[in-house]
Amino acid sequence: MTDTRTPKIAIVGSGPSGCYLAQALLRSIPECEIAMLDRLVSPYGLVRYGIAADHQHTKAISRQFDRLFAHPGVRFVGNVEVGRDVSLDELRACFDAVVLATGLTRDRGLGIPGSDLDGVHGAGAIIRALNAHPDSPERLPELGSDVVVVGAGNVALDVLRFLVKGPDDYDGSDVSDTALDSYLAAPAHRVTLVSRSALPASKGDPQMLRELAQLPRATYRCVDSAEPEPGVDCELDRTAAARVDAVAALTAADRPSAPGPDVSLRFGWTPVRILGSGAVEGVELARGDAVAVVPATAVVSAIGFDPAADALSSLIAALGPDSASGRIETGLYRTGWAQRGPRGAIPENRGYARLVSDEIASDLADGSLPVVADRSGFTGLPPEVLARAIDFEQWLVLEAHERKIATPARARRKHPDHSRMAIIARGAAHTDR
Repeated sequence: MTDTRTPKIAIVGSGPSGCYLAQALLRSIPECEIAMLDRLVSPYGLVRYGIAADHQHTKAISRQFDRLFAHPGVRFVGNVEVGRDVSLDELRACFDAVVLATGLTRDRGLGIPGSDLDGVHGAGAIIRALNAHPDSPERLPELGSDVVVVGAGNVALDVLRFLVKGPDDYDGSDVSDTALDSYLAAPAHRVTLVSRSALPASKGDPQMLRELAQLPRATYRCVDSAEPEPGVDCELDRTAAARVDAVAALTAADRPSAPGPDVSLRFGWTPVRILGSGAVEGVELARGDAVAVVPATAVVSAIGFDPAADALSSLIAALGPDSASGRIETGLYRTGWAQRGPRGAIPENRGYARLVSDEIASDLADGSLPVVADRSGFTGLPPEVLARAIDFEQWLVLEAHERKIATPARARRKHPDHSRMAIIARGAAHTDR
């Protein structure tokens, strides 16, 4: 770089993709200053609100990101929404580079007749409610006795695990007891998991299937599932073979009987339409010439995510995914799901973060990304934005409060109200009733 002035970089979103990018930038451009903006009061995005509440071992990655925010070159800017509190153009005027790392948050619809009936829900909405997301209702909708989960990836398995667990299976989690209790007051009696793919080609992590088998809850069986031809197991890759073995253990005849729902697994079936008059009554499935109807009081769609209906998400959607580059135009980049689309587990973000970091470093080095002297970074944002921003130290105040008020069985008790979170973070006196 010919200009030794400190590059100012803004990252929109403080979830895993944004945090991995900040880590990579500190390695490739150690002199840079980074501001990570988030519309929520809390950092960590998907880690805090998208990972199932009972998977604290996965959420533990936030400890690594805690160290990131302790770096003097990194600033957390919570409670600031780009597009509402500050425009993208205003942000770009203050920073040499802006990176969109906002992810995709809206559950993808099934796109079949009946998808608009009462009783059709998105898996992401359920997971967020269980995580006390400020945008979610505190109580879950009534799901009724017969729940159909469409999808067999990790989010679908998160939903299935939630549906089969009992009240004593959440010790050490940060689940919202309000949301959990609303389900456990009338839990499902029967659950059907439907996957368009045959079992070997389905997307669920074998370890998550094994976790289901280890729970002393629910009874499982495969129903008319598409099976591999005899002798084909040796041709499966390691993950597919492990998936087949995990389901075999889950549905084994000698698995001890357990309380909880009866769970039917249907691999290789495609939902054709949702049946009902005003509300869900069943799901029609097809496989080749075969047709089956599964009774249902609720349908949970777990087939992926789409952009939300805001300006940034619309920009990301219009660009389409691009795994080869995070560069949008001079000074504007993207990473994570905003770059490659809604696929891949959290660790996959690390590789894409390095790619985008290297692009920014290269653009700075060859001068195609100019370092402009009058760009002041965070301090150049409008005064009203600076006034509403929550910094990392204030977030730590809120986090300590959440841990203090938690019951012994919970890791923390999250506040589902955004305004209350901001008040507590700022250190105002607060009493929980």
